[in-house]
Amino acid sequence: MTGSVPVASTVAKDDVDIEVTVLLPCLNEAETLEVCVTKARRALDALGVVGEVLVSDNGSTDGSQDIAVKAGARVSHAPIRGYGGALLNGISEARGKYIIMGDADDSYDLSNLEPFIRELRAGHDLVMGNRFRGGIAPGAMPPLHRYLGNPVLSFLGRRLFGKSLSHVGDFHCGIRGFNRDRIRQLGLCMPGMEFASELVVRAALNDYDIVEVPTTLQPDGRSRPPHLRTWRDGWRHLRFLLVFAPRKTLIWPGAIMFVLGLIGTSILTVGPLRVAGVGFDINTLVYTCLAMLVGTQLLMFGAFALIYGHNEGITSERQSDRWIRLVRLETCTALGVLLVLVGLAGSILAFSAWGARGFGAQDLGEALRVVLPSSTCIGVGVTVIFAGLFSSLLSLRRVNTPVASPASELASTSA
Repeated sequence: MTGSVPVASTVAKDDVDIEVTVLLPCLNEAETLEVCVTKARRALDALGVVGEVLVSDNGSTDGSQDIAVKAGARVSHAPIRGYGGALLNGISEARGKYIIMGDADDSYDLSNLEPFIRELRAGHDLVMGNRFRGGIAPGAMPPLHRYLGNPVLSFLGRRLFGKSLSHVGDFHCGIRGFNRDRIRQLGLCMPGMEFASELVVRAALNDYDIVEVPTTLQPDGRSRPPHLRTWRDGWRHLRFLLVFAPRKTLIWPGAIMFVLGLIGTSILTVGPLRVAGVGFDINTLVYTCLAMLVGTQLLMFGAFALIYGHNEGITSERQSDRWIRLVRLETCTALGVLLVLVGLAGSILAFSAWGARGFGAQDLGEALRVVLPSSTCIGVGVTVIFAGLFSSLLSLRRVNTPVASPASELASTSA
Protein backbone atom coordinates (compact mmCIF):
# COMPACT_ATOMS: atom_id res chain seq x y z
CA MET A 1 0.00 0.00 0.00
CA THR A 2 3.02 2.21 -0.50
CA GLY A 3 2.61 5.47 -2.36
CA SER A 4 -1.17 5.77 -1.74
CA VAL A 5 -2.84 9.17 -1.99
CA PRO A 6 -5.64 9.76 0.54
CA VAL A 7 -8.85 11.20 -0.87
CA ALA A 8 -12.35 11.67 0.42
CA SER A 9 -14.06 9.62 -2.27
CA THR A 10 -13.32 7.28 -5.15
CA VAL A 11 -15.46 9.44 -7.42
CA ALA A 12 -12.71 11.69 -8.76
CA LYS A 13 -13.28 14.91 -10.64
CA ASP A 14 -12.27 15.23 -14.28
CA ASP A 15 -9.39 17.55 -13.44
CA VAL A 16 -7.94 15.17 -10.82
CA ASP A 17 -5.35 12.58 -11.81
CA ILE A 18 -7.07 9.23 -11.38
CA GLU A 19 -4.81 6.34 -10.45
CA VAL A 20 -7.14 3.33 -10.74
CA THR A 21 -10.18 2.58 -12.88
CA VAL A 22 -12.20 -0.46 -11.86
CA LEU A 23 -13.74 -1.62 -15.13
CA LEU A 24 -16.90 -3.74 -15.16
CA PRO A 25 -18.26 -5.02 -18.49
CA CYS A 26 -22.02 -5.26 -18.26
CA LEU A 27 -24.93 -6.84 -20.11
CA ASN A 28 -28.14 -7.08 -18.07
CA GLU A 29 -26.49 -7.41 -14.66
CA ALA A 30 -29.20 -5.63 -12.62
CA GLU A 31 -29.17 -8.34 -9.93
CA THR A 32 -25.51 -7.97 -9.01
CA LEU A 33 -24.19 -4.70 -10.44
CA GLU A 34 -24.93 -2.50 -7.42
CA VAL A 35 -23.07 -4.74 -4.98
CA CYS A 36 -20.08 -4.96 -7.36
CA VAL A 37 -19.85 -1.18 -7.75
CA THR A 38 -20.23 -0.69 -4.00
CA LYS A 39 -17.49 -3.20 -3.18
CA ALA A 40 -15.08 -1.61 -5.64
CA ARG A 41 -15.76 1.92 -4.36
CA ARG A 42 -15.29 0.90 -0.76
CA ALA A 43 -12.06 -0.95 -1.58
CA LEU A 44 -10.60 2.13 -3.27
CA ASP A 45 -11.69 4.35 -0.36
CA ALA A 46 -10.17 1.98 2.18
CA LEU A 47 -6.86 2.02 0.31
CA GLY A 48 -6.90 5.79 -0.07
CA VAL A 49 -6.68 5.51 -3.85
CA VAL A 50 -7.91 8.15 -6.27
CA GLY A 51 -10.08 6.06 -8.52
CA GLU A 52 -13.30 5.51 -10.39
CA VAL A 53 -15.65 2.67 -11.19
CA LEU A 54 -16.47 2.49 -14.89
CA VAL A 55 -19.32 0.33 -16.18
CA SER A 56 -18.95 -0.41 -19.90
CA ASP A 57 -22.50 -1.29 -20.87
CA ASN A 58 -23.13 -3.57 -23.82
CA GLY A 59 -26.77 -2.64 -24.44
CA SER A 60 -28.51 -3.68 -21.21
CA THR A 61 -32.30 -3.62 -21.23
CA ASP A 62 -32.87 -4.30 -17.51
CA GLY A 63 -31.99 -0.88 -16.13
CA SER A 64 -28.37 -1.72 -15.33
CA GLN A 65 -27.23 1.73 -16.46
CA ASP A 66 -29.36 3.58 -13.88
CA ILE A 67 -28.35 1.15 -11.15
CA ALA A 68 -24.68 1.77 -11.89
CA VAL A 69 -25.05 5.56 -11.81
CA LYS A 70 -26.99 5.49 -8.52
CA ALA A 71 -24.30 3.26 -7.00
CA GLY A 72 -21.62 5.82 -7.88
CA ALA A 73 -20.18 4.47 -11.13
CA ARG A 74 -19.59 6.17 -14.46
CA VAL A 75 -21.35 4.48 -17.39
CA SER A 76 -20.06 4.30 -20.95
CA HIS A 77 -21.95 2.77 -23.86
CA ALA A 78 -20.01 0.03 -25.68
CA PRO A 79 -21.06 0.06 -29.37
CA ILE A 80 -19.42 -3.31 -30.18
CA ARG A 81 -21.32 -6.29 -28.80
CA GLY A 82 -19.52 -8.98 -26.86
CA TYR A 83 -17.33 -9.38 -23.78
CA GLY A 84 -14.27 -8.11 -25.62
CA GLY A 85 -16.21 -5.26 -27.19
CA ALA A 86 -17.29 -4.03 -23.76
CA LEU A 87 -13.75 -4.23 -22.37
CA LEU A 88 -12.20 -2.54 -25.41
CA ASN A 89 -14.60 0.36 -24.96
CA GLY A 90 -13.85 0.51 -21.25
CA ILE A 91 -10.09 0.53 -21.82
CA SER A 92 -10.54 3.36 -24.30
CA GLU A 93 -12.74 5.37 -21.91
CA ALA A 94 -10.85 4.71 -18.66
CA ARG A 95 -9.27 7.72 -16.96
CA GLY A 96 -7.06 5.83 -14.53
CA LYS A 97 -3.36 5.14 -14.96
CA TYR A 98 -4.13 1.55 -13.99
CA ILE A 99 -7.19 -0.53 -14.86
CA ILE A 100 -8.53 -3.45 -12.84
CA MET A 101 -11.15 -5.40 -14.77
CA GLY A 102 -13.59 -7.83 -13.23
CA ASP A 103 -16.96 -9.39 -13.94
CA ALA A 104 -20.15 -7.68 -12.81
CA ASP A 105 -21.73 -10.91 -11.51
CA ASP A 106 -20.27 -10.68 -7.96
CA SER A 107 -18.14 -13.80 -8.42
CA TYR A 108 -14.77 -12.05 -7.95
CA ASP A 109 -13.72 -10.32 -4.74
CA LEU A 110 -13.76 -6.66 -5.75
CA SER A 111 -13.34 -5.69 -2.10
CA ASN A 112 -9.74 -6.94 -2.18
CA LEU A 113 -7.95 -4.85 -4.84
CA GLU A 114 -4.79 -4.19 -2.81
CA PRO A 115 -2.68 -7.05 -4.31
CA PHE A 116 -3.38 -5.84 -7.85
CA ILE A 117 -2.65 -2.18 -7.06
CA ARG A 118 0.53 -3.11 -5.18
CA GLU A 119 1.94 -5.07 -8.12
CA LEU A 120 0.93 -2.42 -10.65
CA ARG A 121 2.67 0.26 -8.61
CA ALA A 122 5.74 -1.98 -8.54
CA GLY A 123 5.94 -1.56 -12.32
CA HIS A 124 4.38 -4.77 -13.66
CA ASP A 125 2.47 -4.35 -16.92
CA LEU A 126 -0.14 -7.05 -16.33
CA VAL A 127 -1.29 -8.57 -13.02
CA MET A 128 -3.28 -11.78 -13.38
CA GLY A 129 -5.55 -13.20 -10.71
CA ASN A 130 -5.18 -16.89 -9.85
CA ARG A 131 -8.33 -18.57 -8.54
CA PHE A 132 -6.62 -21.90 -7.96
CA ARG A 133 -4.17 -20.27 -5.53
CA GLY A 134 -6.71 -18.00 -3.85
CA GLY A 135 -9.60 -20.42 -3.47
CA ILE A 136 -12.63 -21.56 -5.45
CA ALA A 137 -15.81 -21.91 -3.40
CA PRO A 138 -18.03 -24.97 -3.92
CA GLY A 139 -20.29 -24.46 -6.93
CA ALA A 140 -18.35 -21.41 -8.18
CA MET A 141 -16.79 -23.16 -11.19
CA PRO A 142 -18.28 -26.09 -13.14
CA PRO A 143 -16.18 -29.28 -12.85
CA LEU A 144 -15.59 -29.31 -16.62
CA HIS A 145 -14.04 -25.82 -16.41
CA ARG A 146 -12.12 -26.51 -13.21
CA TYR A 147 -10.57 -29.87 -14.05
CA LEU A 148 -10.37 -29.81 -17.87
CA GLY A 149 -10.97 -26.48 -19.62
CA ASN A 150 -8.88 -24.08 -17.53
CA PRO A 151 -5.98 -26.46 -16.81
CA VAL A 152 -5.68 -27.53 -20.45
CA LEU A 153 -5.88 -24.00 -21.87
CA SER A 154 -3.47 -22.70 -19.23
CA PHE A 155 -1.02 -25.52 -20.01
CA LEU A 156 -1.20 -24.78 -23.74
CA GLY A 157 -0.69 -21.08 -23.09
CA ARG A 158 2.46 -21.77 -21.07
CA ARG A 159 3.82 -24.20 -23.65
CA LEU A 160 3.04 -22.09 -26.71
CA PHE A 161 4.10 -18.65 -25.50
CA GLY A 162 7.31 -19.23 -23.63
CA LYS A 163 8.86 -17.99 -20.43
CA SER A 164 6.70 -14.86 -20.13
CA LEU A 165 3.77 -17.11 -19.19
CA SER A 166 5.67 -19.97 -17.56
CA HIS A 167 4.46 -18.93 -14.11
CA VAL A 168 0.84 -18.16 -15.08
CA GLY A 169 -1.35 -20.90 -13.63
CA ASP A 170 -4.81 -19.44 -14.36
CA PHE A 171 -4.81 -18.26 -17.96
CA HIS A 172 -8.46 -17.19 -18.03
CA CYS A 173 -9.08 -15.57 -14.69
CA GLY A 174 -11.60 -12.77 -15.21
CA ILE A 175 -10.08 -10.32 -12.74
CA ARG A 176 -6.77 -8.77 -13.75
CA GLY A 177 -5.04 -5.40 -13.57
CA PHE A 178 -2.88 -3.66 -16.12
CA ASN A 179 -1.16 -0.44 -17.05
CA ARG A 180 -3.67 1.38 -19.24
CA ASP A 181 -1.23 2.97 -21.69
CA ARG A 182 0.81 -0.22 -22.13
CA ILE A 183 -2.28 -2.27 -22.93
CA ARG A 184 -3.58 0.36 -25.34
CA GLN A 185 -0.32 0.06 -27.26
CA LEU A 186 -1.11 -3.58 -28.07
CA GLY A 187 -4.01 -2.65 -30.36
CA LEU A 188 -6.31 -5.35 -28.97
CA CYS A 189 -9.29 -6.14 -31.21
CA MET A 190 -11.08 -9.40 -30.30
CA PRO A 191 -14.78 -8.64 -29.57
CA GLY A 192 -15.79 -11.96 -27.97
CA MET A 193 -14.74 -14.08 -25.01
CA GLU A 194 -11.37 -14.77 -26.67
CA PHE A 195 -10.40 -11.23 -25.66
CA ALA A 196 -9.25 -12.77 -22.37
CA SER A 197 -6.71 -14.87 -24.29
CA GLU A 198 -5.74 -12.03 -26.63
CA LEU A 199 -4.83 -9.74 -23.74
CA VAL A 200 -2.48 -12.29 -22.16
CA VAL A 201 -1.00 -13.66 -25.39
CA ARG A 202 -0.21 -10.33 -26.99
CA ALA A 203 1.26 -9.01 -23.75
CA ALA A 204 3.52 -12.08 -23.63
CA LEU A 205 4.50 -11.81 -27.32
CA ASN A 206 5.59 -8.23 -26.70
CA ASP A 207 7.63 -9.17 -23.61
CA TYR A 208 5.41 -7.40 -21.09
CA ASP A 209 6.10 -7.95 -17.38
CA ILE A 210 3.37 -10.35 -16.17
CA VAL A 211 2.78 -11.52 -12.59
CA GLU A 212 0.06 -13.40 -10.72
CA VAL A 213 -1.67 -12.75 -7.40
CA PRO A 214 -4.10 -15.05 -5.55
CA THR A 215 -7.80 -14.22 -5.83
CA THR A 216 -11.00 -15.95 -4.82
CA LEU A 217 -14.03 -17.10 -6.80
CA GLN A 218 -17.54 -17.33 -5.39
CA PRO A 219 -20.77 -18.52 -7.03
CA ASP A 220 -22.17 -15.57 -8.95
CA GLY A 221 -25.29 -13.85 -7.66
CA ARG A 222 -27.41 -14.07 -10.79
CA SER A 223 -30.55 -16.17 -11.21
CA ARG A 224 -29.99 -16.55 -14.96
CA PRO A 225 -27.34 -18.64 -16.76
CA PRO A 226 -23.94 -16.97 -17.40
CA HIS A 227 -23.03 -15.44 -20.77
CA LEU A 228 -20.14 -17.91 -21.12
CA ARG A 229 -20.87 -20.94 -23.33
CA THR A 230 -18.56 -23.83 -22.44
CA TRP A 231 -17.87 -25.48 -25.80
CA ARG A 232 -18.30 -22.48 -28.10
CA ASP A 233 -16.15 -20.10 -26.06
CA GLY A 234 -13.67 -22.84 -25.13
CA TRP A 235 -13.08 -23.54 -28.81
CA ARG A 236 -12.65 -19.82 -29.54
CA HIS A 237 -9.97 -19.59 -26.84
CA LEU A 238 -8.21 -22.72 -28.15
CA ARG A 239 -8.34 -21.50 -31.75
CA PHE A 240 -6.86 -18.16 -30.74
CA LEU A 241 -3.97 -19.81 -28.87
CA LEU A 242 -3.11 -22.04 -31.84
CA VAL A 243 -3.33 -19.25 -34.42
CA PHE A 244 -1.10 -16.92 -32.42
CA ALA A 245 1.71 -19.46 -31.99
CA PRO A 246 2.81 -20.09 -35.61
CA ARG A 247 6.29 -21.22 -34.59
CA LYS A 248 5.04 -24.13 -32.54
CA THR A 249 1.91 -24.94 -34.54
CA LEU A 250 3.25 -24.45 -38.08
CA ILE A 251 6.98 -23.76 -38.40
CA TRP A 252 8.40 -26.47 -36.12
CA PRO A 253 5.99 -29.22 -37.25
CA GLY A 254 6.65 -28.21 -40.87
CA ALA A 255 10.43 -28.25 -40.40
CA ILE A 256 10.37 -31.67 -38.74
CA MET A 257 8.10 -33.09 -41.43
CA PHE A 258 10.26 -31.68 -44.23
CA VAL A 259 13.54 -32.97 -42.76
CA LEU A 260 12.13 -36.46 -42.15
CA GLY A 261 10.69 -36.50 -45.66
CA LEU A 262 13.98 -35.34 -47.14
CA ILE A 263 15.96 -38.01 -45.30
CA GLY A 264 13.53 -40.74 -46.30
CA THR A 265 13.40 -39.61 -49.91
CA SER A 266 17.19 -39.45 -50.17
CA ILE A 267 17.60 -42.98 -48.83
CA LEU A 268 14.80 -44.59 -50.84
CA THR A 269 15.88 -42.91 -54.08
CA VAL A 270 19.05 -45.01 -53.92
CA GLY A 271 17.17 -48.25 -53.28
CA PRO A 272 14.86 -50.15 -50.90
CA LEU A 273 15.60 -50.15 -47.17
CA ARG A 274 15.08 -52.88 -44.60
CA VAL A 275 15.03 -52.08 -40.85
CA ALA A 276 14.41 -54.75 -38.19
CA GLY A 277 12.80 -57.02 -40.75
CA VAL A 278 10.50 -54.30 -42.09
CA GLY A 279 10.94 -53.33 -45.72
CA PHE A 280 10.56 -49.78 -47.05
CA ASP A 281 10.30 -49.19 -50.78
CA ILE A 282 8.32 -47.26 -53.40
CA ASN A 283 5.13 -47.00 -51.35
CA THR A 284 7.10 -45.38 -48.53
CA LEU A 285 8.85 -43.11 -51.03
CA VAL A 286 5.47 -41.70 -52.09
CA TYR A 287 4.77 -40.61 -48.50
CA THR A 288 8.23 -39.21 -47.85
CA CYS A 289 7.81 -37.02 -50.93
CA LEU A 290 4.39 -35.98 -49.65
CA ALA A 291 5.97 -35.10 -46.28
CA MET A 292 8.40 -32.78 -48.05
CA LEU A 293 5.57 -30.97 -49.86
CA VAL A 294 3.36 -30.64 -46.78
CA GLY A 295 6.31 -29.63 -44.60
CA THR A 296 7.25 -26.87 -47.06
CA GLN A 297 3.70 -25.52 -47.04
CA LEU A 298 3.52 -25.50 -43.24
CA LEU A 299 6.83 -23.63 -43.10
CA MET A 300 5.58 -21.04 -45.58
CA PHE A 301 2.25 -20.56 -43.80
CA GLY A 302 4.11 -20.11 -40.52
CA ALA A 303 6.32 -17.46 -42.12
CA PHE A 304 3.23 -15.70 -43.49
CA ALA A 305 1.68 -15.69 -40.01
CA LEU A 306 4.83 -14.13 -38.52
CA ILE A 307 4.95 -11.46 -41.23
CA TYR A 308 1.27 -10.67 -40.68
CA GLY A 309 1.82 -10.44 -36.92
CA HIS A 310 4.76 -8.10 -37.53
CA ASN A 311 2.77 -5.82 -39.85
CA GLU A 312 -0.23 -5.69 -37.49
CA GLY A 313 1.93 -4.97 -34.45
CA ILE A 314 0.97 -8.27 -32.81
CA THR A 315 4.53 -9.47 -32.27
CA SER A 316 7.80 -7.71 -31.59
CA GLU A 317 10.07 -6.97 -34.56
CA ARG A 318 12.90 -9.31 -33.60
CA GLN A 319 10.51 -12.27 -33.67
CA SER A 320 9.73 -11.83 -37.36
CA ASP A 321 12.67 -9.97 -38.95
CA ARG A 322 14.64 -13.16 -39.59
CA TRP A 323 11.72 -14.80 -41.37
CA ILE A 324 11.00 -11.67 -43.38
CA ARG A 325 14.56 -11.85 -44.72
CA LEU A 326 14.38 -15.58 -45.40
CA VAL A 327 11.13 -15.53 -47.37
CA ARG A 328 11.66 -12.36 -49.37
CA LEU A 329 11.03 -12.68 -53.10
CA GLU A 330 14.69 -12.64 -54.18
CA THR A 331 15.73 -15.44 -51.79
CA CYS A 332 12.71 -17.61 -52.51
CA THR A 333 13.04 -17.14 -56.27
CA ALA A 334 16.69 -18.20 -56.25
CA LEU A 335 16.01 -21.26 -54.11
CA GLY A 336 12.84 -22.15 -56.01
CA VAL A 337 14.50 -21.91 -59.43
CA LEU A 338 17.37 -24.12 -58.20
CA LEU A 339 14.91 -26.77 -56.99
CA VAL A 340 12.93 -26.63 -60.23
CA LEU A 341 16.15 -27.07 -62.25
CA VAL A 342 17.13 -30.09 -60.12
CA GLY A 343 13.68 -31.54 -60.66
CA LEU A 344 13.84 -30.92 -64.41
CA ALA A 345 17.27 -32.56 -64.59
CA GLY A 346 15.89 -35.65 -62.89
CA SER A 347 12.87 -35.64 -65.20
CA ILE A 348 15.14 -35.42 -68.26
CA LEU A 349 17.19 -38.30 -66.89
CA ALA A 350 14.07 -40.44 -66.45
CA PHE A 351 12.84 -39.49 -69.93
CA SER A 352 16.22 -40.36 -71.46
CA ALA A 353 16.21 -43.75 -69.74
CA TRP A 354 12.75 -44.40 -71.12
CA GLY A 355 13.92 -43.34 -74.60
CA ALA A 356 16.84 -45.74 -74.40
CA ARG A 357 14.27 -48.51 -74.01
CA GLY A 358 12.48 -47.35 -77.15
CA PHE A 359 9.66 -45.71 -75.17
CA GLY A 360 8.25 -49.12 -74.44
CA ALA A 361 7.64 -51.01 -71.20
CA GLN A 362 9.45 -49.63 -68.13
CA ASP A 363 10.71 -50.98 -64.85
CA LEU A 364 8.13 -49.08 -62.78
CA GLY A 365 10.07 -49.28 -59.53
CA GLU A 366 13.28 -47.90 -61.00
CA ALA A 367 11.43 -45.18 -62.93
CA LEU A 368 9.54 -43.98 -59.84
CA ARG A 369 12.76 -43.69 -57.84
CA VAL A 370 13.71 -40.87 -60.19
CA VAL A 371 10.31 -39.46 -61.16
CA LEU A 372 8.93 -39.06 -57.61
CA PRO A 373 11.86 -37.09 -56.16
CA SER A 374 12.13 -35.04 -59.36
CA SER A 375 8.46 -34.07 -59.40
CA THR A 376 8.67 -33.31 -55.68
CA CYS A 377 11.60 -30.95 -56.28
CA ILE A 378 9.59 -29.15 -58.96
CA GLY A 379 6.54 -28.91 -56.67
CA VAL A 380 8.56 -27.61 -53.73
CA GLY A 381 10.42 -25.15 -55.97
CA VAL A 382 7.24 -23.69 -57.45
CA THR A 383 5.70 -23.46 -53.95
CA VAL A 384 8.75 -21.58 -52.64
CA ILE A 385 8.78 -19.13 -55.59
CA PHE A 386 5.14 -18.17 -55.14
CA ALA A 387 5.56 -18.09 -51.35
CA GLY A 388 8.22 -15.44 -51.88
CA LEU A 389 5.83 -13.48 -54.07
CA PHE A 390 3.06 -13.67 -51.49
CA SER A 391 5.36 -12.74 -48.60
CA SER A 392 6.48 -9.69 -50.58
CA LEU A 393 2.85 -8.66 -50.99
CA LEU A 394 2.37 -9.04 -47.23
CA SER A 395 5.45 -6.91 -46.59
CA LEU A 396 4.30 -3.99 -48.76
CA ARG A 397 3.35 -0.99 -46.65
CA ARG A 398 1.02 1.68 -47.94
CA VAL A 399 1.74 5.33 -47.22
CA ASN A 400 -1.40 7.23 -46.30
CA THR A 401 -1.54 10.63 -47.95
CA PRO A 402 -4.22 13.22 -47.15
CA VAL A 403 -6.95 13.49 -49.74
CA ALA A 404 -7.94 17.02 -50.60
CA SER A 405 -11.59 17.84 -50.03
CA PRO A 406 -13.72 19.18 -52.89
CA ALA A 407 -13.76 22.60 -51.20
CA SER A 408 -9.96 22.78 -50.98
CA GLU A 409 -9.65 21.63 -54.62
CA LEU A 410 -12.04 24.38 -55.69
CA ALA A 411 -10.10 26.97 -53.72
CA SER A 412 -6.85 25.80 -55.27
CA THR A 413 -8.34 26.03 -58.77
CA SER A 414 -9.67 29.51 -58.10
CA ALA A 415 -6.27 30.65 -56.89
